[in-house]
Formats: sequence, C-alpha cells, structure tokens
Amino acid sequence: MFGVAEYREGSDMFELRIHGRGGQGVVTAAEMFSVAAFAEGHKAQAFPSFGSERMGAPVVSFCRISDREIRLREPVMEPDALIIQDTTLLHQVDVFAGLRKDGYILLNTSRSFGELGLSELAVGRPPERLCTLPATEIALEHIGRPIPNVPLIAGLAALSGLIRLESVIEAIIEKFSGKVAEGNIAAATETYRLIKTRTVEVSTHA
Repeated sequence: MFGVAEYREGSDMFELRIHGRGGQGVVTAAEMFSVAAFAEGHKAQAFPSFGSERMGAPVVSFCRISDREIRLREPVMEPDALIIQDTTLLHQVDVFAGLRKDGYILLNTSRSFGELGLSELAVGRPPERLCTLPATEIALEHIGRPIPNVPLIAGLAALSGLIRLESVIEAIIEKFSGKVAEGNIAAATETYRLIKTRTVEVSTHA
C-alpha cells in the first residue's frame, strides 16, 4: 500500500514532474525516484521530455508510481508533485502548469515562497506540502559538486511520505559507487531528516 501521500479520487497513481537545466541531473532524478519506488514494491516509470540534456538548457523529466501496471506513456500534465531544481526557470517556463491543488512543491532554494514572489501560488494550498530546500548547497557540502538531484528526491520522499530513506539509499547505491555514493547517501540522509522535522513543525503550527 502507498504511504502518507494522498491520491486523487479514482486513481492509484502518483505523478511527478521535475524541472531543471541540463547538467543538473534532472533525468537521473526521475530514474532514481522510480528505482526507490520499485524497491518499495511499487510499479514505476521514468522518462525525460526529450532525449538529450544540453548544458544549461531547460529539461523536464517525469515519474509515475502505482501499485498497478502503468500503461500511460505521455508526459505528466497534471502532476501530484513538482520538483524545481533551478529557480531561474520560474521566470522562463510555466513550471506550475497543471499542478493539482493539493500537490507537493519542492524548490531548490534557501529563499521562501514569499521572497520568490510565489505567495499567491501558496494561497489555499496545504502549507505542509510546500517546501524550499538549499539542495545545491547540501550537494556541494557532501559530494563537492552543485548537483541537487539526490537531495531533492530525498526531500520529496520525506515530504510526501511515499518512499522511505532506506529505499532512496538503495537507489543511490544502484546508481553510484565509492565516495560518490557515500557523499550522496550523506546528502540524502541529511535532507530526509531535515524535511521530516520541518514537516512535523509545519503540521503542528498549522
């Protein structure tokens, strides 16, 4: 059975869309999230919006998770969750298009939604599902590279309650090895615990 994340009426599928730029590991993020979901016993699917990732160009990738066989192959138009790996896209791409009213938003930034000019977007949405995270800084600290994808998928796992930290770590080990794997595990662990603590605090004061 699924975890904390709630699913829209009539569907048992969780759909994620990830926005970023080439070189930030956007496609890898979707793949690793799907591997983590598969480790939990779910069906999972991940794919990019196109085949190549030109450095710095906008990139979108998608992930679907279900307890049933996934037959859909089209892009995710009405996501249950969004990860925004680069906030400069906020002024270039309609990253929030189609997001469900109770959807999760995870932004790679140390700034608040208000400081980003997104206060209106947050109105009427569950505050415990809206989160900012300095994922690039966490990645730099633990792996020495500004690749925010692993902290962000760990953050969404914690935010949604859909995937356990152990499954995220399993996906990391499958993708990386040696010191790179160790650094990413440390980054994922820090992020997961940070988001879990923050979610509890927000829920308590809601």
